[in-house]
Amino acid sequence: MVSQKVVVKNPTGLHLRPAGELCKEAVKYQSSITFAFKGGTANAKSVLSVLGACIKSGDTIEFVCEGEDEKEALKAVVEAVESGLGE
Repeated sequence: MVSQKVVVKNPTGLHLRPAGELCKEAVKYQSSITFAFKGGTANAKSVLSVLGACIKSGDTIEFVCEGEDEKEALKAVVEAVESGLGE
């Protein structure tokens, strides 16, 4: 299991479009990919789960990846968030 914290930089947080981009990146990997935020956990492969977390700009989330390609998965989702998820 590997984990890393990242700050969401999108000015409008993780609304539908960036949530979809995050999920699109996460489903490329076999590992389970979740993130922790304010005491809760969300599945990064589910758009509804990501939207339900209500992530705003400037919030810090911690990705947790577990599985055979966990290191690659963690690097990819962290880079996706840091790059602004297409916004």
